[in-house]
Amino acid sequence: MTREESSGVRDIAVVAFAQTDVLRTTDDVSEVEMLMPVLHSVLDQTGLKTADIGFTCSGSSDYLAGRAFSFTLALDGVGAWPPVSESHVEMDGAWALYEAWTKLLTGDADTALVYSYGKSSPGSLRDVLTRQLDPYYVAPLWPDSVALAALQAQALIDAGATDENALAAIGARSRQDATANSHAQSRGPMPQGDYVVRPLRTGDCPPIGDAAAAVILAAGERARQLCERPAWIRGIDHRIEAHALGVRDLTDSPSARLAAEKAGAFERPVDTAELHAPFSAQEVVLRTALKLGDDVRVNPSGGALAANPMMAAGLIRIGEAAARIHRGESDRALAHATSGPCLQQNLVAVLEGEPR
Repeated sequence: MTREESSGVRDIAVVAFAQTDVLRTTDDVSEVEMLMPVLHSVLDQTGLKTADIGFTCSGSSDYLAGRAFSFTLALDGVGAWPPVSESHVEMDGAWALYEAWTKLLTGDADTALVYSYGKSSPGSLRDVLTRQLDPYYVAPLWPDSVALAALQAQALIDAGATDENALAAIGARSRQDATANSHAQSRGPMPQGDYVVRPLRTGDCPPIGDAAAAVILAAGERARQLCERPAWIRGIDHRIEAHALGVRDLTDSPSARLAAEKAGAFERPVDTAELHAPFSAQEVVLRTALKLGDDVRVNPSGGALAANPMMAAGLIRIGEAAARIHRGESDRALAHATSGPCLQQNLVAVLEGEPR
């Protein structure tokens, strides 16, 4: 009897992952043109055609595109005729993956294509992200994303949880690890730079870039047919903090901890963690909330400090964790995605490979 048969719950795995290089600007291509290569790549890895996909789900943001229902244009890259079963979330692609996972659990489909993309280069990202804030009390003050992250970093410093040197070391390690990641935007040694908003320097902040990513999910034996070593999703959950920053403890992330608990992350140790921590101080918060010891390899891809394409960086964390399992470099990995200011929303997935 298989694990799936004994539990009565379908086993679902990531069987393929692809991403574009993260570039500072992509003025010469549209969202569809940026997306096409990853869609072809992820399908080619499995030998599937678009018609073989049971469900398609995407993640993007109309605020970045500057027009309503912008995701409908990206469907040209998928090939939406004949009609396909399709959905969209106005979120990072990690939440699109959650919807696709739920769809496969119901048994309505055996395979799913999940993709996301974001072009941050056309406008001022720091200004665009203020639209996430409370529209009555906070947004009118125009505190941008870096200023809010600086508040969180300063709270950690004041609490004795870190200091500027420790934050600089996180950024340096991330970019050094990214030298092995050809898709990363910032790689190798670079100066910590000047203050952007004290206490955060340039090296504590993510680069602004454009990119797209895609994964394919498959259930049960179909996953084993499509991938030599599937990355099984053993648990996935997402939670949210209070919208008002003033009622939160910015040095902690209860929602990330709860999501990890519900995803089963604390049942057995993980050997790898891909954390969506766009600012160096946020890795400090997440390491504690997710109970990650020094023996856990954190962000071997370089993480969001090396490449942080909006709407795709969270899905890339899941894809990078899955890819390490595919290659046999990890047996049990945690992947994390976030959205909103100061780690407001958090998603955690636990991925496992079958024993070798």
